[in-house]
Amino acid sequence: MCGAFILFLVLVAVFADPLSHLIGWGPTQQDRATGTTADGLPVGPGRIHLLGADQLGRDVLVRLIYGARVSLVVGVSAAIAAVLIGVIIGLCAGFLGPAVDSVLARLMDVVLAFPFLLFAIALVTVVGPSELLEIAVIAFFSWAAVGRIVRGQTLAIREREYVEAARSLGAGNLRIMVVDVLPNLIAPVLVYVTLLIPISIVFEATLSFLGVGIIPPTPSWGNMLDDAQQGGLYQVAWWFLTFPAAALVLTTLAFNLLGDSVRDALDPRTERLFAK
Repeated sequence: MCGAFILFLVLVAVFADPLSHLIGWGPTQQDRATGTTADGLPVGPGRIHLLGADQLGRDVLVRLIYGARVSLVVGVSAAIAAVLIGVIIGLCAGFLGPAVDSVLARLMDVVLAFPFLLFAIALVTVVGPSELLEIAVIAFFSWAAVGRIVRGQTLAIREREYVEAARSLGAGNLRIMVVDVLPNLIAPVLVYVTLLIPISIVFEATLSFLGVGIIPPTPSWGNMLDDAQQGGLYQVAWWFLTFPAAALVLTTLAFNLLGDSVRDALDPRTERLFAK
């Protein structure tokens, strides 16, 4: 079920433009005539705007669809970047000896000690908000956790008999890491990727909610939630807050359940352990 929902979400994000054309509204198109009331309040779900409109008369459904594209692009890109960096550094830390391990392990500790939101706000203030910067910031604060996992796995694998056999045959460190150690890290890394994507999506929504992420009027679930709470608008327009919040919760839940399923499939012993 979670896989079907994620597939549906991916299809919606990929085909956002034709879906927007089919619905009849653009993501930034304002409809003051039928999207707001005579008092200037957004209209609720109905025939013209299926999930209602926001305070500017923009269609909530269309903005949700484009927000899904932003969340998936940022979430998946940041997760992949973080995993690549974490795997490389964790592999080197766990395999290349105590001196390298000490330096890289302290580097991971430093990164994990950084206050994420303060650093992101300060950086965006200097550089300016952008989608690429969001990906870079989220990846920077995520790779250290991946690195720790890979480092621990590598420390255990490096003492295995087949690694010692490869050394005795004259294989170099790089070859052993790539050919003998890395394939045994695929399972835990794959599980962590599926769990890191929803974390990255929540990070993106948080940055956009705080005004240091996606630049309006480009829709993001985070800045939609920010718009809804401006002036207590959600109190008279429940749909404006409910639908982006539900989309965020369901997406993170689906990816977390997928991660649990992948973990159980790759390591059935874990499932049996908890079943007892």
